[in-house]
Amino acid sequence: MEESKKIVVTGGAGFIGSHLCERLLAAGHEVICVDNFYTGRKANIAHLLDHPRFDVVRHDITEPLVLQADEVYNLACPASPGHYQADPIHTMKTSVLGSINLLGLARRTGAKSLLASTSEVYGDPLVHPQPESYWGHVNPCGVRSCYDEGKRSAEALYFDYHRQHGIPIKVVRIFNTYGPRMRPDDGRVVSNFIVQALMDEPLTIYGDGQQTRSFCYVDDLVDGLMKMMASPDEVLGPINLGNPGEFTMLELAEAVKRLTNSRSSIVHEPLPQDDPKRRQPDITRARAVLGWQPVVQLEQGLLRTIAYFEAQLSRGAVQLVAA
Repeated sequence: MEESKKIVVTGGAGFIGSHLCERLLAAGHEVICVDNFYTGRKANIAHLLDHPRFDVVRHDITEPLVLQADEVYNLACPASPGHYQADPIHTMKTSVLGSINLLGLARRTGAKSLLASTSEVYGDPLVHPQPESYWGHVNPCGVRSCYDEGKRSAEALYFDYHRQHGIPIKVVRIFNTYGPRMRPDDGRVVSNFIVQALMDEPLTIYGDGQQTRSFCYVDDLVDGLMKMMASPDEVLGPINLGNPGEFTMLELAEAVKRLTNSRSSIVHEPLPQDDPKRRQPDITRARAVLGWQPVVQLEQGLLRTIAYFEAQLSRGAVQLVAA
């Protein structure tokens, strides 16, 4: 069995972070969840609170963090446009100051630090699918730049701390991920469509619906994160983590309608500024270096996610919030 480690997960009460905390505990590790609960939710980790190897620290990583750790997963940052655009300056601070603070922690303790970067570093890509060697096509002054450029800056910091101070780092670029514990009000397309469909409200498509995304189920994504952290020290990244299956928004809407037996219609709204037209990961490197590729197909993952939102609706825990 793998040796037990003390592992810090920032953003640990979030959608992905809570699944990661759960898996790390199951693997026998001591887990410290750090979250300011800006977008993270206590309900996501409520079932873990009595676990003897689980602790929660309410903290904003824009302020220095003093903890002992063997490994740090840096997942702390609002990741949906509605949330990261609500306070763009704080979003940028979370990526930049947060990375500096967590890399300082790693320097003090010798911890290995993994940055959860994003496919948004590719912007509205001119190369398809997107390999890690592609430098991106990003608007540095747009409404999404607080997130896009924040994560690009965070990547630069991780590699500079590695080169200058020898900090052991890992950098992954996460593509669209979905599954249970998504917020119903996060404005992401999967949660929007499912909640709208379950309530027989019109499904909102931005633009003509021909823009594409690739959807990775959260269990597969967590597998990739853990494989990356366990990879040899010379594997720094960046490495794409995502499902290369590519679907248009219309295809996704029709699938959700079918799987929920919904009577919803489809309505079209204007496309948001700088919204990428196509997004698909090239995961050649993840396959070769990590031996990782997603195994959950879209319909299977959607059914699990629909079941989660149905349970939330039955408890009155979901209200439809327009994106």
